[in-house]
Amino acid sequence: MAEHEFAVGQSDEWLTPPSIFTALDLVFDLDPASSGHDFVPARRVFVKADDGLRQPWPPGALIFMNPPFGRREGHIPWLVRFFSHANGIAICRAYTSSRWFHDVVLPRAETLVFPKGKTQFLRPDHTIGKEPGHGIVLIGAGEIANRALERSGLGWFVVNPARRQVVQLRGVVTQGDGECHDRRVHDRDARTGRRGTGPLARPM
Repeated sequence: MAEHEFAVGQSDEWLTPPSIFTALDLVFDLDPASSGHDFVPARRVFVKADDGLRQPWPPGALIFMNPPFGRREGHIPWLVRFFSHANGIAICRAYTSSRWFHDVVLPRAETLVFPKGKTQFLRPDHTIGKEPGHGIVLIGAGEIANRALERSGLGWFVVNPARRQVVQLRGVVTQGDGECHDRRVHDRDARTGRRGTGPLARPM
């Protein structure tokens, strides 16, 4: 088990690395699951004592959410709440074979980014944790979040085929008839003047 992939009852306080926020280039309205000493550029935070899952989230507020993972499937109520709010970016482990990923994430995520490599989270004292055993995924909902993920260059950007029509109505560009592309390829093509679409993937 990797250091930030917790056993039940262990600490769930791991901080999202600041490089992710640099790439997203956003200021969020609310971080509802804040440690109180993390790097999230948010105008308002709820810390553990506030119980952000029970607090009202202002309608339309742009959310960043790194849910606590200290209890077995304790992140699921947070993801359900995030999708009900439907505006912002959430981060979770990319357990694509798990029941909760198929039942909760895939039906409702509008866009996703799978970062290259294994993201190293930070401890509360801002030291870097060990390399995790699994990768993560950033989940987008709403036009601002989807566009930020698309241009972030963090990894493989995916428009969820199940939500493609919603995403297109919100103005996020999809490449041809494909649902996936690596934004870094498009950025390189723009700089060199070469036309390219990057790798495309279609649902099987």
